[in-house]
Parts: sequence; structure tokens; C-alpha cells
Amino acid sequence: MRRMVLGAVVLAAGVWGCGKGSGSASSGSGNSAAAPAGGGGGGAAGPTGNATVSGVIHFTGTAPANPKIDMSQESACASKYTTAPTDPQYVVADGKLGNVFVYVKSGLPAGAKYAAPSTSVEIDQSGCLYHPRVFGAMVDQNIVIKNDDNVLHNIKAVPKVNRGFNISQPQAGMTSTRHFSESEVMVPFECNVHGWMHAWVGVLPHPFYSTSGADGSFSIKNLPAGTYTIEAWHEKLGVQQATVTVGAGETKTADFTFSGSKA
Repeated sequence: MRRMVLGAVVLAAGVWGCGKGSGSASSGSGNSAAAPAGGGGGGAAGPTGNATVSGVIHFTGTAPANPKIDMSQESACASKYTTAPTDPQYVVADGKLGNVFVYVKSGLPAGAKYAAPSTSVEIDQSGCLYHPRVFGAMVDQNIVIKNDDNVLHNIKAVPKVNRGFNISQPQAGMTSTRHFSESEVMVPFECNVHGWMHAWVGVLPHPFYSTSGADGSFSIKNLPAGTYTIEAWHEKLGVQQATVTVGAGETKTADFTFSGSKA
């Protein structure tokens, strides 16, 4: 009898450990500005400052038409739209491009380490689309995945460096929490039930990143003085880079211009 009890305890511990590890960990909502450095519980607080790199993502020419989505089989999602839904691959307005992930690719002091914030980032599933579509999270920062639709969603992360995950949320109001343990730009999310659903998270070991808004603007704050390579990533248009030098307390502009589709 004693052996049976001990065996059950060991088995329960093993199941808990596998559940926690499945797919690494988690991350959150939008990140239109850099998260506070060293805001978590890890103790590592790399150098920060009061410099800022901001700018606007421009788009020239005519934006490709976003693909139409047939939600006729998902009335709970279709009812959330007043016009026919489309897959928002290109968010373009007045010559400005949204959903561009902009981050410090290099230039931080060698060996600088930053703890993941204790706050999480969130990604929602609403109207059978991911919100936000493009966002950032730090390594080991919790990502809370929510289902706002009363339909089955199956969230699949397909990283190349990190451990992936595949989780099911069959009802509205469900949440799941994951994180990623390694830096990776970008990690794709998809839905096995709705093939048009896509999102991307940029996982970084530091808090210096941003996602351009619908007006194309972005801002990376709290940088220490230095010279940085800034990279801008778009899901269809590829990447661009700029080199920016900022002094203490300075704000420098780094605009990017994309045009046409490379898809």
C-alpha cells in the first residue's frame, strides 16, 4: 500500500512538471512602447537610461488588398463584423504602416542582462482573429492567451529556437499562460481550426522594442546612451535596419519606408 501511495505522488509530480514545461512560457499585449527594464523578479537589471529612438513607418505605393475571410461557418465570429472580414496582413492608412515590430538588434553593452517583468502580456482571440497581431515579450515573460470567442480555438506556436506548444481553448473566457526561454524574432502563432488566424511575437532578452500603431508611429524608450542597430520587421515586407546614435536624454528619429509585397 505504501508503495502505491508513493507511486501516485511521483506520478502527480511528473504530470505537473510536464504541464508546466509544455511549450516553454508566456507574453502580452501590443507593446507599442518598451517595457520597463528589470521590472520582474529575476534580479538582473541591465543598464537603462533616458534616451529615446522613435519614428514612423511609411508605406509607398498602393497597399496589396488584404485577403477576404469566409467566416460563414463561424456565426459567433461573423456576428462581430459589420463588413466582410479580411486578414489584416497590411495595415496601411495615409501612407503609414502598422504592425511593424521595431527593436534594438545590437548595441547594448556586452553582457547586459535584464530580468523579465512580473507583468504579463496578453493576446486575445476575438472575431476569429488574434489581437494584437504583432507584439513583443521578453525572455521568460508570461504570455496570457485568451479566448473571447464562443468557438473552439487551437493555438499553435511554431518557433525555430524555442519549444513550441499546441493548446486547445474550446470555450469563451478560457485563458492559458506560456513563455519562451530563448530570444527569437519572430515566433509565429497560428490556429489549427481557423487557417487564416496568424500572429507573431518578438521574444527578446531586453525591453527595447515597440510595435508601430495604425498611424505608423513607434517609440523605444529608456535606452542608455549609445549607438544601436534598429531593425524593423514586417510579416510580408521583410526587414530593414538603421543605425542610430543617441546621447543621454536625447530623442533621435529613425523612420523606415516599405513598399510593395515580397510575399
